[in-house]
Amino acid sequence: MKNTARYQQKNKTLTALSIAGVALTLGLAGCSNSEQTDAAANTDSAAADGQNIELLNVSYDVARDFYKGYNPLFVEHYKAENPDSNIVVKQSHGGSSKQALSVAHGLQADVATMNQGSDIELLEKEGLVASDWESKFSDNAVPFTSTIVFLVRKDNPKGISDWDDLTEDGLEIVMANPKVTGNGRYAFLGAYGYGLHAFNNEEEPAKNYVKDMLSNVKVYENGGRAATTTFVQRGIGDVLVTFENEANLAATDFGAGQVDIVYPDYSIKSESPVAVVTSVTDKKGTTEAATAYLEYLWSEPAQQLAADLYLRPSVQSVLEKNGDKLPPVETFRPNDAFGTWDEIMGTYFSDGGVFDQLAINAPQ
Repeated sequence: MKNTARYQQKNKTLTALSIAGVALTLGLAGCSNSEQTDAAANTDSAAADGQNIELLNVSYDVARDFYKGYNPLFVEHYKAENPDSNIVVKQSHGGSSKQALSVAHGLQADVATMNQGSDIELLEKEGLVASDWESKFSDNAVPFTSTIVFLVRKDNPKGISDWDDLTEDGLEIVMANPKVTGNGRYAFLGAYGYGLHAFNNEEEPAKNYVKDMLSNVKVYENGGRAATTTFVQRGIGDVLVTFENEANLAATDFGAGQVDIVYPDYSIKSESPVAVVTSVTDKKGTTEAATAYLEYLWSEPAQQLAADLYLRPSVQSVLEKNGDKLPPVETFRPNDAFGTWDEIMGTYFSDGGVFDQLAINAPQ
C-alpha cells in the first residue's frame, strides 16, 4: 500500500480558526437519564387544548450543538404562529444506533433525528414511524449532510494529507466504534470507499488497505463526541477520523490552536435523516407540532445555523453562500457504493461481518 500512487495527493490542511462570539459548549447539552425518564413518563401530558406542548427529540451524539441552537429558533417561530401555545423541546443524545434502539424499546420520542438511514428504517420496521417517512419532508427527509475528515495535531506533525497516510507505521488513530455509532460506520465506509476508488473497485486490495488502516486504531470510542474528547482533551492519538462538523467545532472551540483539519480528496457523504415518531405523537396529540419542528429545519435561519456549525445545508442557495467554510469535496453516497442500509449493516457491521474480519481487536 505504501507504494500505491495516491489519488490526487494534496495537503489540504486547514489551520484551525478561533471564531469570536461563537459560544458552543461540549458539555452535556442533551437530557440526562432522569430527564429521559421524565419525558417518557409524561407521554400522557400533551396538551389536548394546545396550550402546553412538550416534544422529545432523540438524536445522535454530535448533533447536540446544532439542536441546542435550533430549538430556541423553532420555539420563537412556533410561538409567533401559535401565540396561545407554549412549546418546550427536550433533547436526548448518544450513539445514533443506540438512540434508535432506545426509541424502539420504548423511549417516548416525538421525533428522531439520526445520522444514518438505517436507524430510521429500524423505527419504520417497528411500526413507529410512517412507511413513507422519506417523502414527508424535502430532500428525502435529509435537512443537511456532512463528510468524513481528519483532525490532526497543530501543524500536522505526521504529515497526513489523505487516506493513504493513515496506514503509516506507528500512527495512532482515534475513531468512534463502527459497531454502535453512525460516526464510526461512516469513517469505516469512507476508508473502504477510498480503497475501492484507489484500486479501481478491486475488493481485495481495498480490504487490505482498510485492514492496514484499522491496525493503527488506538481507541474505538462509543460515540463521536467521546472520540473527540479522547483526542483533544485527553491528548490520545495522532489523528481523529470524524465528521467535518465535529472536527470544525473542536478546532474552533475547546481545541482552538491545538489542532488542524485535513480534508481528504475523496470522502463519504453522510446524510442525517429525520422522522416524526407517529406511534408516540398520535397518542400524545403532538403530531402537528412535531411535524412543524422538523419542517422548520429547511428554513433559512435553520439552514444558516447548520452552515455556521459546519453542517452542509440541503438548501443549495445556503450551501453556496457558505462555500468559504464548507469547501467542495468529491464525495460518494454509501448506498451507491455498498447497497441498501440493510445490506450494509448485514455485510459490514453484523457480528462476524467485514469490519470484525478486518479490525484487530474489533470492539464488541
